[in-house]
Amino acid sequence: MNAPVSQTITRQSASNLALAFILLPPEKRRAMAALYAFCREVDDIADEVSVPIDVRRSRLEQWRSDLHAIYARRQPRLAVMCELAPVVERHRLPRLLFEELLEGVEMDLDVQRYPDYAATELYCYRVACVVGLLSIEIFGYRNPACRDYAIALGKALQLTNILRDVGADADRGRIYLPLDELARCRVTPEEILRHQYSPRFRDLAEAVAARARAHYSQARQALPPEDRSAMIAAESMAAVYWSMLEKLERLEFQVLGPTPLRLCRAKKLLLTIRTWLRVKFGSATPNYGVVPTARNSDAPAVECR
Repeated sequence: MNAPVSQTITRQSASNLALAFILLPPEKRRAMAALYAFCREVDDIADEVSVPIDVRRSRLEQWRSDLHAIYARRQPRLAVMCELAPVVERHRLPRLLFEELLEGVEMDLDVQRYPDYAATELYCYRVACVVGLLSIEIFGYRNPACRDYAIALGKALQLTNILRDVGADADRGRIYLPLDELARCRVTPEEILRHQYSPRFRDLAEAVAARARAHYSQARQALPPEDRSAMIAAESMAAVYWSMLEKLERLEFQVLGPTPLRLCRAKKLLLTIRTWLRVKFGSATPNYGVVPTARNSDAPAVECR
């Protein structure tokens, strides 16, 4: 018997999120594979820069049409959506969140620059926080404050992704780093598109990293103790991406090359096991989110030179 399409997509992705699924019970693991496959497929459509925008938009519309079919209790056409349909029903996943996710993905078709943090974090909310809000419905939670945790962690993870992928995104003509922060640090968009590293770019990246750190700290503080065990997969993700952010900082944000930095599988597995042990034995020591008191999300972390 062939494996479900969603599980095949998840296994082949080698993503940090996919590795975290090993901490989940089988039913939740299958449900998360279906959700992840949906996210992966629509994101890949938006990133196919060799394909005309109108073609990509039309393909995304097929996914939106299948989404509407699910909520109208009609049979969807796409294989992944057929596997997602029972997950939507079983976990009562809100349609509005899927709509916002698709709107976030479609931003990549039309938007290549973000004027300020508010614009960048709107993108982060739609493509990452929304995924977190859908995920916690599958994980199960008791305290509504878990939603604040999902939003803060989503912003932290996506800002880390943005820092890691600056060079690869530049090859697609995209700059997610806020333009007002570029201006403050005297970095021009053309420098980034040319993959031109400088101490000014390092200062820029450090400022964005400080904001990401503040979101990690907010997530750690927002997670209700009674839901810590249920959020074990999300906590594993936080630990892995926090480690990635620390590695980026050690490398002084040398991220303008075409190949994004990756943590090796052994390192990610070690962090995942460590998270499992910490949650299982009730350790209060977090795997992430220690922010120096001088840093916060409202003030620049560094003085740009």
